[in-house]
Amino acid sequence: MSYAPALLVIDMQNALLPIMHRPAATIAAIADLRTRARAAGVPVVTLQHHGGGLEPGTDGWRVVPELDPAPGEPLVAKTTSDAFLRSDLDAVLGSLGVTEVLITGFATENCVETTARQALSRGFDLVLVADGHTTSVRPAATDFAPADRAIAHHNEIYRHIDYPDRRIRVLPAARVDFTAP
Repeated sequence: MSYAPALLVIDMQNALLPIMHRPAATIAAIADLRTRARAAGVPVVTLQHHGGGLEPGTDGWRVVPELDPAPGEPLVAKTTSDAFLRSDLDAVLGSLGVTEVLITGFATENCVETTARQALSRGFDLVLVADGHTTSVRPAATDFAPADRAIAHHNEIYRHIDYPDRRIRVLPAARVDFTAP
């Protein structure tokens, strides 16, 4: 099978910015990766959550301006943490001949994690972009791991996860090479 990657940008929406941990750094990493993907002819697929206060037509629902899809790029609506469930994502990736997904976006332990595992289950190789996903800020008193630890924890899980017949990598955005598997 030939190498055919696609960059997925998950839930980088205006309404979520105030609750994102390190949004500027995450947006910058994704924006740079997206520029390089486009230059290499790699599809960029933006996923946009609908529901839970993120209603179409509202400013909060819109993708942050720095990551707004270009005309003609796929924009897939989703309603659950699993970007494949009840959405067009599988069909879009299939129509593009994608064999590997590069996962970026919000939120690490929810939509990013669930979509990554579903991608593996659906036959895609996976790159988790180590500095291209983020989680929510944490209140002082919480049982959640601190944001930086939660991100590092998920990166480490994917460095060691074993999935039959799948290639899984965790790379910082700067080390992603769209020209070679």
